[in-house]
This record gives sequence, structure tokens and C-alpha cells, in this order.
Amino acid sequence: MTTIFRSEQMTLCQLYLQPDAAYSCIAELGELGIVQFRDLNPNVNSFQRKFVNEVRRCEEMERKLRFLESEIKKDELTLYDPDENPDAPKPREMIDLEAIIDKLDHELKEINTNADALLRNFNELTELKHNLSMTQTFFQDAQQVRIGLSENAHEQNVDIDDQYSSTMATGMKLGFVSGVISRERIIGFERMLWRVCRGNVFLKQADIPDLIEDPLTGEKVHKTVFVVFFQGEQLKNRVQKICEGFRANIYPCPENANERRELAMGVMTRLEDLNIVLRQTHDHRQRVLLETSKTIRTWIIKVRKIKAIYHTMNMFNNDIARKCFIAECWTPNSQIDTLQLALRKGSESSGSGSISSVVNRIETNQQPPTHNKLNKFTQGFQNLVDAYGVATYREINPMPFVLITFPFLFAVM
Repeated sequence: MTTIFRSEQMTLCQLYLQPDAAYSCIAELGELGIVQFRDLNPNVNSFQRKFVNEVRRCEEMERKLRFLESEIKKDELTLYDPDENPDAPKPREMIDLEAIIDKLDHELKEINTNADALLRNFNELTELKHNLSMTQTFFQDAQQVRIGLSENAHEQNVDIDDQYSSTMATGMKLGFVSGVISRERIIGFERMLWRVCRGNVFLKQADIPDLIEDPLTGEKVHKTVFVVFFQGEQLKNRVQKICEGFRANIYPCPENANERRELAMGVMTRLEDLNIVLRQTHDHRQRVLLETSKTIRTWIIKVRKIKAIYHTMNMFNNDIARKCFIAECWTPNSQIDTLQLALRKGSESSGSGSISSVVNRIETNQQPPTHNKLNKFTQGFQNLVDAYGVATYREINPMPFVLITFPFLFAVM
């Protein structure tokens, strides 16, 4: 007799399942949730069981679905829950589901790879645009100083800008390196240049007013354009190594003003083209994720059910002589008829209805598991009791008393 004060009376049953019908039968029992299977292969390693490959395929699908779900959440799209609980797919449907998930995973990764490459190229061109714009100002200032020096050649006390311009006027050739560096590193960069090159370089710098996304890290940071003037290959190598050490991005900058102007125009054209391609790539990604968001929760449930079925079938004993699976499970006495009906339904759905599954009761001295018959209201209070300890088989269940006392004590607190 069923009572809420004690757990259900349990029976150990032995099941004989046909290999073709085992999957469907376990799927039916899983939907009912009225049995607890025993592991008949305790000494067999989990990697040596019969359906280990199927479990691995399910885990791989779960990994891909987690990736798709994270991408959907990253774009702040809505995840749609299924209207009803989906049934476990048939084994042949698992192949189609696996192909769909694999295709979406591959497509989205390819989109992300292309988008990252395009965005990195876009950020590099953006830095090059600022670099050309500001170095043009540097060279114009140097040209004006050079003209002033040619008119006043008798002046002796000149600053570092005038020294560079005077060397240009006397025919001495200076090299230069231009690039972009993070604003927080510019002070240390300048000190290192001065110490390593022993003051034989001249640094010009200008801050970029806008935040720029770094091509390597993708973070938006404040950056500074710099030009380092020097003379000789030895100093050039030192300057380039210092730039690498401070993670400065070096960009080409022609000496001729016309060439710089042509390069800047080419950069602007490429930036416009990249903007269009990036927008199209983003729209395509949104379409793929939007379609995926409508069914991904259903796929997750289906994959978990498939994995649970094969995990349960790994507990079975494979009788090669009788060509069947042997399973043992605990079930409430009141649910034995439901168990037999579910096995019959599973055999019919698999197409092997002529050979039904067999259920035998087994007498045993082992202690059965505790199963309490609950509903939506009592489930929460039973979970509260089980959090402190699960009652042994047929022991008095404190849940009915907690049902009354807990709200009162909670109100007192």
C-alpha cells in the first residue's frame, strides 16, 4: 500500500532485451523514470564497454552545442525553449543530427576565423592611416625648419629638430622608423631608446585622440604614433628590437610626400572595402546564429537523452549465446505493469514486436533503494529533507512533518 510516510516497496527485476529493441525500450523507460538500473559490468573499464564510441560521439556533440550556445549568448540573442519535451531520436536519426551540428560548428568557426582576420586587417589599416596622417605633420615641420636653417645658416645654437634639418641640408642621410605604440608604454619606450642608443636618436610622437582596437589583442586602448630618426644600420637594428620588445606595431612610411599621399588614399579605399565585407560577415553570422537559437535547446535535450540511453546500455550484460542484453533494475511494485507496457511499446516502435522483452522478478537480500512517490508540491520539501540525508528503505519519511513545520519555522525566523 502506498503511503507518504514510508518509501515505496521495491522489486529487483531482470530484463531480457533484444539488441534491436534495447535502445527503444530504454528510451521509453527513461521517459517514465520508474526504474534504477544496476551495473552488471563493475569490473569493466568505462573505455572498454560496448557503446563507448556512441557515448564519445554524444560528448563531442555536446561540446559543439556548448560552443554554439556560447556564441549565441555572446551576440545576446534569445534562446528558445521547446514547446514540448522532445523524444529521444532513433539511432539512425543520430547520424543526421550529428551531421547538422557538425556543419553548423564548422561554418561558425570558419565565419569567426574570417571575421577575426578581416578585423585584424582593418585595425592594422586604421593604425596605418593615423600613422601616415601624423607622420606627414612631422615631415612638414622638419621641412619648414630646414628652410629656415638654409636662410639662417650662421646660427649655431639649434635644437634637435634643427640638427636633423641641418643634416638634411648638408646632404647627410638619416633613416627613420615609424609606428604605433600603446600610450602607457611610450615613456618607458622613450627612456629605453635614449639609453640603448646613447642619445643618438630623435623621437617625435603624437597621441591618437580616439580609442583604437589593438590588432593582436582586440582590446580598445589609447595609442601614440611615433617616428624615430637615426643614422646607420646598427642603430636601426637596435630601434627595431626595442619596438618589438615594447609591442609597438611598425608600419611602412615613404619618404616622398607624394608617395605618402598615394599610400594614404589606398588605405582609405581598402578601409571602405573592409567595412562592407565586415558588415556582410556580421549579417551572415547573425542569420546562422538566429536559426540555430530556435532549435539548439531541443538538440541539447535530444543529445543528452541519447547519451543517457547508451550510458545505461553500457551497464547491461551482453549474452552472446542468447543474442540478447540482460539488465537488472529496481522498480516499485506498483509500477511493474507500467514497466512491462513500456517494454512492449519500445519493442513495437523498434520494429521487433514479434519478440517481446521478458521481465523476471528476482528474490534478493540486497537493500533496495529508497523511492518516495511525490508530486510537484511535495517534491521541493522532499529535496530539502534529502539535502540533510536520504532515509533508508522503508524508513519513516520526515517529509510530511516538514511539510507543516517548515513554513511555520521559516515565518518565525
